[in-house]
Amino acid sequence: MSTESPARGRLKVFLGYAAGVGKTYRMLEEAQAAKREGVDVVIGYFEPHKRTDTIGRAEGLEVVPRRAVEYRGARFEEMDAAAILARRPALAVVDELAHTNVPGSERPKRWQDVVVLLEAGIDVFTTMNVQHIESLNDQILEISGVRVRETVPDWMITQANEVVMVDATVEALLNRLRRGVVYEPEKATRALENFFKESTLGALRELALRQTAHQVELLQERTEEEARPGRAPGPAGERTVATDRLLVHVTGDPATAMLIRRGRRLADFLRADCFAVYVTAGVDLRALPTAEREAIVRHLDFARNLRIRARVIQGKEIAETLVDFARGHDVTQILLNHGDDPRWKEMLGETLVFQIVRLAREMRVTVVAKRRRSRAPMLPEAQDERT
Repeated sequence: MSTESPARGRLKVFLGYAAGVGKTYRMLEEAQAAKREGVDVVIGYFEPHKRTDTIGRAEGLEVVPRRAVEYRGARFEEMDAAAILARRPALAVVDELAHTNVPGSERPKRWQDVVVLLEAGIDVFTTMNVQHIESLNDQILEISGVRVRETVPDWMITQANEVVMVDATVEALLNRLRRGVVYEPEKATRALENFFKESTLGALRELALRQTAHQVELLQERTEEEARPGRAPGPAGERTVATDRLLVHVTGDPATAMLIRRGRRLADFLRADCFAVYVTAGVDLRALPTAEREAIVRHLDFARNLRIRARVIQGKEIAETLVDFARGHDVTQILLNHGDDPRWKEMLGETLVFQIVRLAREMRVTVVAKRRRSRAPMLPEAQDERT
């Protein structure tokens, strides 16, 4: 019996910019086409949202029963990844990639379930909206005034084998909403007053178009790389040589999360490696005040989740230590928060920013100011604009 691991499954993402553009409908159409061609297809998870046309597209496709999860006295249904693995189809259809699983599930996020299916050699079709890409979280806040809670790390998208933008004009989408095709009348009215403003939808659509174009470039680059003689195929989105390297300076400042997202986004567009670095004067982080230590650990873990190389390095002089690390790792660009952290003040009143600019003359130093705005509403998971 062979002990070789199965080849990784292929991931196809149907990307949209808002609920109602037709992502799930298009995904199911392609699943039906695959079934007609003899592919063994199952629906791992499908959210119909009472849309008759979409429900009709699922007819005839085998559905893997959902798994019931009890939480706080209520019963919820989640995708049963274990049952899909036991069934071992060639292709699994999985709606709403950004979904957060109910506490008590084997994995906290649906995208993590999808990774398990892919690693088992199962191809996956899935759907998501552009606002759920982690590195765009701050940009989405600026566009919509809404902080999206459910996100998917960028590497999950950049490693996809195919990304298809399912598009509809803003006018067509608003017309669908008013006709009750997307939501029931009461919810549609609320949507028109909030997330579904014409200006917001237009900006989201443009962002989705740019994201899809970027993904096409990545796929073309990977195809050309793998076609070179002697080049062994690598995972989707993997580069052979990075000509740029970025360094994100980590502090306890809450704005560091925004800086990390900016670094991830920039690294993807530059095809660059990226580090997230915290400088400590002590041997480790245990000497720090609890709140600061927890914030730094949270930021470093967040960076790792986005596949940024997180480091804690020791040094009494923050600027010198950071720049020495940058030189030793061939960093070409340093990203800093403007920050209000008192550690940014050094002797003679020279800020850390100016010290780093002075020391890192051969590198580009980008200083990112905090965006100040009124308290942003969080987009509730139950009302998340996913499908």
